Amino acid sequence: MGQFRQISTFVEVVAKGSLSAAARAEGIAPAVIGRRLDALEQRLGVKLLQRTTRKLALTDEGAAFLEDCQRILGELEDAETAVAERSARATGHLLISAPAGFGRQHVAPLLPSFLAEHRDVTATLNLNDRVVDLIGEGVDVAIRIASMSDSNLVSAKLADNRRVVVATPAYLKRHGKPLALDDLAQHNCLAISSDGSQRGWTFRENGKNVTRKVNGNMACNDGAVLHAWVLADKGLAWRSMWEVGGDIEAGRLCSVLDEYSAPGNDIYAVFAQRRHLPLRIRAFVDFLRRSYAQPDYWRAPHSPG
Repeated sequence: MGQFRQISTFVEVVAKGSLSAAARAEGIAPAVIGRRLDALEQRLGVKLLQRTTRKLALTDEGAAFLEDCQRILGELEDAETAVAERSARATGHLLISAPAGFGRQHVAPLLPSFLAEHRDVTATLNLNDRVVDLIGEGVDVAIRIASMSDSNLVSAKLADNRRVVVATPAYLKRHGKPLALDDLAQHNCLAISSDGSQRGWTFRENGKNVTRKVNGNMACNDGAVLHAWVLADKGLAWRSMWEVGGDIEAGRLCSVLDEYSAPGNDIYAVFAQRRHLPLRIRAFVDFLRRSYAQPDYWRAPHSPG
């Protein structure tokens, strides 16, 4: 920092024509300017200026050094200007990770509009259902559907989400509508399964979250398959509103046991750091949040991207 200040002082003195004028411009005493020039000449081992009480004159070494200093300071100013412009305009490549089903319906269809708004940004969208290592895999932002209250990750909430039990009107007409959690035992419950055993469904009962074991004749580790099965009248399914909201609005599905709905796993954007977050990440997160906050967004049909 001291060396840079000495160089900038040298250039300023030459531009102003005197130590006192340079000192007035900086708001310091002329003696401070003189000490900086003395230190610079001593460090370089050459005389840069011939100084008298009336005028300054560059030595041959000083003239050559001045030209280099002016070029360096100009390049530094250009670099600072470029950085400032980049910080005011989203630029660069954005690597996004999202759950496969959610990403197909609610990230991929929105990405072209985001890139149309930010033409200096490019993006790669990776869809998978595993928890990615943001730093290790170089991911800029990951979309996660989970409870983040106890997480150490840096996150920004994008939207509320809740899970509901759904079935088609035709299925409910044939098998009846469950009115209490115990009624689930009388129904074919289509559940997520990754190891051959069905996962329980979580509800809110008597002020507490409870997980109920459910049974059915089909299970799958892919949510899109469960969605297709429930639309085909095969049973009840416990699905997120981001997946079935449009079906409920259109009357293709009905939600049941709504009074037992537990607090949902909300939708978050997760990133590795909060400070100095690149504008492309902030812009993308804000774009998703605005999109999801639009009236009736979650009740509208969304085709996979």
